[in-house]
Amino acid sequence: MEQEFAELKQQVQALSKELSRVVDEAEVRKTHHKYGYYLDKCLYNEVVDMFSDHPDAYVEFLGSRYRGKDGIKRLYNGRFQQTFVKGRNGPVHGFLLDHIMMQDIIDVDPSGTHAWCRMRALMQAGTHQSIEEEYPRGHKQWWEGGLYENEYIKENGAWKLFRYRYFPFWHADFERGWSHTKKNYVPWPTTTFPEDPLGPDEIIEQKMLWPDTRVVPFHYPHPITGKEINSDDLRAPKYGADTSTSEPALSLDLPEGQSRPGATTAAPKIGDKVLPHLVQNKE
Repeated sequence: MEQEFAELKQQVQALSKELSRVVDEAEVRKTHHKYGYYLDKCLYNEVVDMFSDHPDAYVEFLGSRYRGKDGIKRLYNGRFQQTFVKGRNGPVHGFLLDHIMMQDIIDVDPSGTHAWCRMRALMQAGTHQSIEEEYPRGHKQWWEGGLYENEYIKENGAWKLFRYRYFPFWHADFERGWSHTKKNYVPWPTTTFPEDPLGPDEIIEQKMLWPDTRVVPFHYPHPITGKEINSDDLRAPKYGADTSTSEPALSLDLPEGQSRPGATTAAPKIGDKVLPHLVQNKE
């Protein structure tokens, strides 16, 4: 009887741990989708509140990083809010900025306090012809497709955006499509804060825009083989060219001064949810 009781206790503990993981995955998914709904309607105050106050929080976007809550506010309440809605919090008549969030893969680490999410975004954006004369961007409509490889942390029982990496994969004018998109469709930031009052805290070498088709690295190993994808296979040489002639692989590396206490150099194995070198916290 004692042995049966001990086995039953172990089963309950295992089921409780699995249930907590499933619930956390669902909450992380909801956190990101809620972020997306706020972003759609230019509710930038609410967007910023979705981010952690942790000093290591940042947004990586268009070859640059906005670090800490001040940097994140500078991007959303500064650059985006001033550009799209002239400083107000909320939409303006005739401006569309819808983000469809989909194909999410969420993995919570054993500590239950840190999570990764890979997710795709498809954006439809533009202005209605009725506001052509009053809106600075005129009459314009475009598509955008991108990938997230984000990290989230649980603070006071709530999941928040922590390290946000968005890779805009392609852009397209609605009328001509993506096969005619000009290079560097969105200009790269070239000046940092405070020289640029709305600029990023740092410029990074990692830049990617269509027709660059490199693979955004996966936070997880292959689910069947347990292996990490070879870095050369993440590159995108020209047709028939040697891989060495192409741009280096993208990475999920941390900025200087940040670390992952739970990371190890162990080889990944079947069953791992997150690559060992990307595990944030020890169990």
